[in-house]
Amino acid sequence: MKHDLIVSQPMIETERFDLRPLRLSDSGLIDLHAGDARVAKATTSIPHPLPPGTTEAFIARAQSANRTEDVWTMDGTKSGGPEVMGVISLDRLERGQCEISFWVAPAYWNTGVASAAVAALIGANPLECRTIFATVFQDNPASARVLTNSGFEYLGDAETFSVARNAKVPTWTYSLKMD
Repeated sequence: MKHDLIVSQPMIETERFDLRPLRLSDSGLIDLHAGDARVAKATTSIPHPLPPGTTEAFIARAQSANRTEDVWTMDGTKSGGPEVMGVISLDRLERGQCEISFWVAPAYWNTGVASAAVAALIGANPLECRTIFATVFQDNPASARVLTNSGFEYLGDAETFSVARNAKVPTWTYSLKMD
């Protein structure tokens, strides 16, 4: 029997939802949202169509004691919302640096969920990051606004590979000094 493990990372509260570690029971809603082409194509790593078992493997990595990335779901149950409105993560880099990544289910686009999640994670700074980096695709200005409204500064242009698009995509890179 599989257990619904919660790894030792903090729950972070916002007014509308909580950021909490992933649970295996989140797999159905993550499959639903991450399986949406609009979500997958806004990320570097989510394939489209989403192969069976992808979400369960993602959750297992997020719960691993050897993980390099801490992942939270945006859980709206405290305000009558769903258990998964989106996902946000901090990936550990070198020298006290982290990279923040997030996606939000399309039903919650333009509702402030992403901004609140980014602000809460920055405010809590659970990995004690000195600098947080972020990258967004240039055709996703809404995510760029989330970052700049949270205090991130533009660093420059680059490109990265998107699994869902099967192509290199132009990006904007941002950073936020936490000192």
